[in-house]
Amino acid sequence: MDYKKLMASAMVFTMLAAAAGCDDKGSESSSSSSSSASESSISEESDVSAEESKVEATEAPTEELTAPSPVEASDPNAVTFDDDDCSFAEVVSDDDAAAVGTLSVVEVQGNKMLKFTDDGSVDIASRVQKIKIHVNNLIGAENLDKVKSIEFDVYADATAELLVNEDGTSVKAPGWIGGGGGTVTAKDDKWYDFQEYSGGEYNFDMSGAAHAEFKFLLAADNQKWTSEMEDANFLIMRWGMQNEGNLYIDNIVFFDEDGNSIPLAK
Repeated sequence: MDYKKLMASAMVFTMLAAAAGCDDKGSESSSSSSSSASESSISEESDVSAEESKVEATEAPTEELTAPSPVEASDPNAVTFDDDDCSFAEVVSDDDAAAVGTLSVVEVQGNKMLKFTDDGSVDIASRVQKIKIHVNNLIGAENLDKVKSIEFDVYADATAELLVNEDGTSVKAPGWIGGGGGTVTAKDDKWYDFQEYSGGEYNFDMSGAAHAEFKFLLAADNQKWTSEMEDANFLIMRWGMQNEGNLYIDNIVFFDEDGNSIPLAK
């Protein structure tokens, strides 16, 4: 046997195997480097995204509160006080708790409404603001027995800083706004209590509308108005005051049993 050829062949085989091994290691090293670079890139992108999110959160503007606006009348038969007439309304001061004040038509943000200016002479802890609305001249005596419900908007303002928020700060805002009302009906001049209403304003000195709805739920029992009544009227009351201030009324509408508004006579 030619040992020289055998040894030469063995050396060639060994060199080829070594070369193949180097190629595999180079491939593994390249793959590892590529993976590390990719992971590093993803990590950097995540850090950038997180940083951008922090910047956006920091730069986001603080939401500002917007003062409420008066509600515009949506019914053509609403008493809006746009004619400056409030002769059909009066302040009721019939007991020690009844607020004392005057009535006038004022403009609030371009919208006219009835204002009860409270003189603040009655203890606020028990004070009740009362306004009586005389109806005969508004819709005509012939339509009194058709009235099955009355709707209107109630507002209040604050003239002092007696309202205290949860953080202990005093605020010039009316706070809770609520009350009820009633009327004398045709049945033996019986007094009838309407449902209560409620709303509130805790940030601004003038509130938005607290919508009230007074219903004659016992009309079938003649606890309602009739055309024979010479002075059909209803009382609007506000109680539970949390701050000194005044009462406002707007957009009074009278509805029949089918939910249709009753035309005004005035």
